[in-house]
Amino acid sequence: MTSPRSAVEAVDTALSAPWGGISNIADLDGDMHWVDFGGPEDSTPIVLVHGLGGSHLNWVRVAPTLANHARVYAVDLPGFGLTQALGRTTHIQANAALLNRFIDNVVGKPVILFGNSMGGMVSALATAARPDSVAGLVLVDPALPLPIRIPDPVIAAQFLVYALPYVGERAMSLGRRTMTDEQLATQMTNLCFVDPARADSEVATAGAALAKIRREFATQDADFLQAARSLLTVLARPQKYRKALRDISAPTLLLHGERDRLVSVAAARSAAAAHPHWTTIILGDTGHTPQLELPDEFNRHVLAWLSHTSLITT
Repeated sequence: MTSPRSAVEAVDTALSAPWGGISNIADLDGDMHWVDFGGPEDSTPIVLVHGLGGSHLNWVRVAPTLANHARVYAVDLPGFGLTQALGRTTHIQANAALLNRFIDNVVGKPVILFGNSMGGMVSALATAARPDSVAGLVLVDPALPLPIRIPDPVIAAQFLVYALPYVGERAMSLGRRTMTDEQLATQMTNLCFVDPARADSEVATAGAALAKIRREFATQDADFLQAARSLLTVLARPQKYRKALRDISAPTLLLHGERDRLVSVAAARSAAAAHPHWTTIILGDTGHTPQLELPDEFNRHVLAWLSHTSLITT
């Protein structure tokens, strides 16, 4: 079995280096892989948190530009990217607590948290739990409590499979056995993009390289399903999550793709109405990962907001 520490050598040459990132391992009661994209030390640092099934690669198209203005870190949560769970839970609440430990022990000062999808939920819960650690929050198509409406039927069916014991495990195993590394990377792009032709070929190659490394991680399917089921549980009984969102006092930007199939824009608009003090931007003709699909537009909106809130100087 490949350890996170030995896999770092492959990451530096194939995954992180093309975008100026340097891989690191933090010992937080278990190895946690993270990537340092550099940036000025005298500004408020940025920490980037991926979504379900994602990794630090979800941010490589925007991290170099952000690093012109702030020190930028991207994490791999346990069970994802190059951070193996190795017996640790991949529950949402555990990852929120781990994220705060990363801020305390690795970054060492308050940060601007960026969270996409599941990472948005994790970042919001981490912010609510430790408001002293977060100077600003950017929620990018975050997992949100759903309004009463019919979801995308394909996505709804997929998450129903994840939720079912044994069925989810069988489906994950079958998919991994029958698909190449390149097909696994393409599957994620097709799910998250409105227009897969916008995908960057270098990112796709890195995604396939990561999928190849992860084939040696024996518990990756179990770790994914544990995280997915935890997320679904939070959304099924959202009272505590709604309270956490209400408790957030840090300046918050909600940025959401209008054609997101995984988290409907209706959920984003509902959250925006419940939190009128947030800044909300709906990106037209964009899916679940605008930072990968339309990185220039993403950076333009984010940097303008960060400058307006005086969180960084642009």
